[in-house]
Amino acid sequence: MKSMLQDSLVLLDYLRGMLLENGELWFLLFPVMILIEMPLYLLVLTGIFRWSHSLGPQDLTRFPSISFVITCYGEGDAIGITIDTLVEQVYPGKIEILAVVDGAVQNHDTYQAALAGEKRHAGVRNRKVRVLPKWQRGGRVSTLNAGLSVACGEIVINVDGDTSFDNDMVYTMMKQFESTDVIASGGALRVRNHDANILTKMQSLEYMLSMQAGKTGMAKWGVLNNISGAFGAFRKSLLKQVGGWDTHTAEDLDLTMRLKQYKRRYPKNQLAFATHAIGHTDVPDTLKGLVMQRLRWDGDLLFLFLRKHKKGLSPSLLGWGNFLFTLTYGVLQNVLLPFLVVIFTFYMLIFYPLKFVLALSIVIYFVYLLLSALLFIVYIGLVSERRKEDLKFAKWLLLYPIYQFVMRLINAFSMVNEVVRRSHEESSMAPWWVLKRGKKF
Repeated sequence: MKSMLQDSLVLLDYLRGMLLENGELWFLLFPVMILIEMPLYLLVLTGIFRWSHSLGPQDLTRFPSISFVITCYGEGDAIGITIDTLVEQVYPGKIEILAVVDGAVQNHDTYQAALAGEKRHAGVRNRKVRVLPKWQRGGRVSTLNAGLSVACGEIVINVDGDTSFDNDMVYTMMKQFESTDVIASGGALRVRNHDANILTKMQSLEYMLSMQAGKTGMAKWGVLNNISGAFGAFRKSLLKQVGGWDTHTAEDLDLTMRLKQYKRRYPKNQLAFATHAIGHTDVPDTLKGLVMQRLRWDGDLLFLFLRKHKKGLSPSLLGWGNFLFTLTYGVLQNVLLPFLVVIFTFYMLIFYPLKFVLALSIVIYFVYLLLSALLFIVYIGLVSERRKEDLKFAKWLLLYPIYQFVMRLINAFSMVNEVVRRSHEESSMAPWWVLKRGKKF
């Protein structure tokens, strides 16, 4: 142990000397670490503290009717669990559950499971389950809009067919809509299969820190990055006013951008985040599945920001706050930063001694470990609604910076994939003929 400590100190002293003698290293490190990453952590942490300070006892004064639009495609019997958890919500208002089965002909098992759920809950007070078969598959967007077209509720909540929910989710979500200024709200997602392997544990930490904690902080500052396509709530009248969901992929981010542009014209409107309205979903448990998911997610970011919404990415349409945030953390961090990480890594390996690269890697690792640990402590203390369960993930923080680095490499490859192959047109979210017929950007 003493020898390892001495070796580490020697490496760090060597690193200090190299940094002092090579100004270009500061030029490479400073923009990434100080100008991009650190402000985001600071924004999220201060936003969480503001959110926590504003918490207090809050009971609903009214119970708006709600329509759930469940996008069903290939879930099989799992759709029954989703329906059950929505029917069993502890909420005195009316809940309509629309299970929209995309391609019901080829998804016979899912269609039958949805019909069984409709039959199972027939006659339940203030609950109505309806199965809407779409015989011809049209994709996720057409499924959502089909549900929206027949929804009767004042609030429309879109959910995935393989997602289950805590039974107080609706009650908690509706607290956001007590304010007439709130036009939409995201809900928190947690990883249901977190015990499967190391990959699902890393993703569980990611969902806790980047999604649940991150979105809590961002929403409090009015710069919520996205309302998840797997779990989001909207005032139906306004959702129809902005045109519902649009074609192509990343329909959730596209809708969020349009809501922000609408909000710019009506500054009192807010996009909220219901930190303790909890849904549970399964994440990829194989490396191939995770890579394929991130190729789609990350490639869609480039398509949305730099193709479809390139003219809408302006302060006149978004307001200066959302414009600067989207430009920095939508474009710079998610589109350009992964390339910088890859270039910086190869630059170091080619032009600097391996001893120096190792020392610098150790320092960067501990910096990100410290930031992740700090965010995790704040998450456990102020955000988590399952502290005892979530504390078990503390030991996995040691691997989390490595996971983040690997995700950056996949992100960079996703950008190239989208530029070269227009990979958003190969998404499984819709048939190829639907995406091909969409407007080119």
